[in-house]
Amino acid sequence: MEGKTVKGGHGVLQQIASFWEKEEILLKKRINLMYFSATGTTKKVVSKIGKCIAEKDGEMDLREIDFTLPKAREDGIVFSEDDVVIVGVPVYAGRVPNVLLKYLNTVKGNDTLAAAVVVYGNRNYDDALIELRDILNSNGFKVIAAAAFIGEHAFSYTLAKGRPDERDMELASIFADKLYEKIASEGDVETVKVKGNIPYRKYYMPKDENGNPQDIRKVKPKTKDSCTDCKLCANVCPMGSIDYDDVSILNGICIKCNACVKRCPVQAKYFDDIAYLRHKRELEIEFENRREPELFV
Repeated sequence: MEGKTVKGGHGVLQQIASFWEKEEILLKKRINLMYFSATGTTKKVVSKIGKCIAEKDGEMDLREIDFTLPKAREDGIVFSEDDVVIVGVPVYAGRVPNVLLKYLNTVKGNDTLAAAVVVYGNRNYDDALIELRDILNSNGFKVIAAAAFIGEHAFSYTLAKGRPDERDMELASIFADKLYEKIASEGDVETVKVKGNIPYRKYYMPKDENGNPQDIRKVKPKTKDSCTDCKLCANVCPMGSIDYDDVSILNGICIKCNACVKRCPVQAKYFDDIAYLRHKRELEIEFENRREPELFV
């Protein structure tokens, strides 16, 4: 009995071959999650994106690179064209934290696909996302997706309280799906367009009741007598500035990340600077309405 000719059979075989070619491309890719996350909000978002991508392909290699602590920023890193890098940083004063710029410029790609993610405290991400995208692009990466998420503000327990929350995580999953599609797409993909200004706006600076700029960069946390000297604050300070032998002493700069405040088991760390506290209250009142993540894919 002669075999039957199936119409379109060749086309079906081509589709199957194309499918497996895509799968092979994805299997070769390693997903790298890079983040600076003093209080855990940026880590939560970036990890969710990575987890969702990994769930789509159990064979895909997933690696986390946490560069929050000083030791992790001592050496640069170079990625290949077989890597995909998702970079997450918090927004400080509407920009990428300037203390991270030196390190980020030691992170190099070789035509490496990347996604840029910023997390801000419900005020505004201003030019942080476009700045992060540009940093990555200038260092050998091809940024094919970007997103701005909201996390509980570093200064506050009430501003964007508990975020990123379940709704945010759903959007992180959607972002992961769209990023996965781009990674798997055939041919070249364009650098993503995002919101922002070039040249970048100056770092956001709070003002007093008369509209005069207030520089809070030199403000430092204080330590209550209730401190148990557990050393946790010294261990989690991303600048390595808290003296290990006497945690009430700061030997370097404070970036107001509030890791020492929010992670202290006995609430012994606090800020009492008038300009800082006024700015904190202003943020909590003026920006209390919920803002939603923005995805660019």
